[in-house]
Amino acid sequence: MSDGSDQEKTEEPTGKKLQTAHEEGDVIKSQEVNYWFVMVGGALAVAMSSHSLSVTLVDNLRIYIASPQDIPMDRDHLRDMALHLGMVVFGALALPLGIMVAFAVFGNIIQHAPVFTAKSMKPSFSKLSPMQGLQRLFGIKSVMNLAKSIIKFVVVGGVMISIVWPERDQLALMMTWDISLLMPLVQSMTLKMFAGVIAVMTILAGLDYLFERFQWIKKQRMTVQEIKDEYKQMEGDPKIKGRIRQLRIERSRRRMMAEVPKASVVIMNPTHYAVALKYEKGMGAPICVAKGVDALALRIRGVAEESGVPVIVNPPLARALHASVELDQEVPQEHYKAVAEVIGYVMRLKAKIGRRRA
Repeated sequence: MSDGSDQEKTEEPTGKKLQTAHEEGDVIKSQEVNYWFVMVGGALAVAMSSHSLSVTLVDNLRIYIASPQDIPMDRDHLRDMALHLGMVVFGALALPLGIMVAFAVFGNIIQHAPVFTAKSMKPSFSKLSPMQGLQRLFGIKSVMNLAKSIIKFVVVGGVMISIVWPERDQLALMMTWDISLLMPLVQSMTLKMFAGVIAVMTILAGLDYLFERFQWIKKQRMTVQEIKDEYKQMEGDPKIKGRIRQLRIERSRRRMMAEVPKASVVIMNPTHYAVALKYEKGMGAPICVAKGVDALALRIRGVAEESGVPVIVNPPLARALHASVELDQEVPQEHYKAVAEVIGYVMRLKAKIGRRRA
C-alpha cells in the first residue's frame, strides 16, 4: 500500500502542507552543514584565542613538561595538581568551546526557524517494530548516510595527511623543542588543517543540503486527493458552499418578495425586467425594494398585481433602473425626472380612483 501511495504523490506540496510539517518538527536538516559551522567556529576560535591560550598553557605547563622530576608524587600534591590543571585547561578552553557551541546553534537556526514540538516525544509503536527498525537500518537513507560518512572520512583524512605530511621532518624533532617554540608551530598546523578541511566541507555541506532538501520536498509531495481534501478544509466543500449560497439567495428573494406589496409602483419591460419602487412623503428619492429578470420579474409582477400595486410598462426605464440601482438604494439622480413622472402618474391615478369610490 505504501508503495502505491508514494507513486501517487506527484503533486508539489502546498504552503499549508509545508507549514504543518514545520510545526510538527519535520524540517530540512543537513548534519554536514552543522559540522561545517562547527569547523568554522573552531577555526575562528583558534585564530582569536590561540596566542593567549598558548601563553596560558605554556606558563602553567612548563614545570610539568620541562622538569617532571621535580613534581611531588604524594596524594595531596597530585590532587592539587589535577585540580589546578583542570581549572587552567577549562579556563583556557571556555572561550573556544563557547564560540564552537554558538556556531553549532547558528548552523541549526540558519537552516530552519526554531521548532518547539512534543510530537517526537509521543510514544509510537512503529519505533518498537523489528521490521520498521530493519527498514530504517537498511533503508536508502541509512545507506546514503553511511556513504557520506565514508566519503567524508576519506576526503577529509586525505586533506589532513596532505597538510601534515610535508611537515613530517619537523614533527620528528618536535619532542626536542622548547614549548614556547612548539605552540606557534601547533597553531600554524592547526589553522592549515582547519582551512583545508573547511574548503572540503564547504563542497560536501552544500551538496548534502541540496540532497536533504530534495529528499524532504519529495517526502512532502501530495496526492491529488490530498490536495482536494486540503482545499475542502481551507475553503469548505464546494457542494456545501454552493448549497449555502443557494439558501442565502432564496432567503434574500423571500424577503424581497415580501416587500413587493409595500411598493408604490412596479416598472417593467413586459417580460424581462421588473423594478419595484417605494416612495413616501419625506423621502429624498424613491428606493428600490425588489428587482429581477425573466422568471423573477414575472413573479414580482404577479405579486404586485395580487397586492394592487400599479404595474407600469416602460422598457427603457426598467432596464436602466435594473442596471443602476441596487436593493434598498435610492434611485440615481439621472433617473429622477423619469421616475418622478411615473410616481406622479401613479399618485394621480390613485387619487382619481379614490374620488370615484367616494
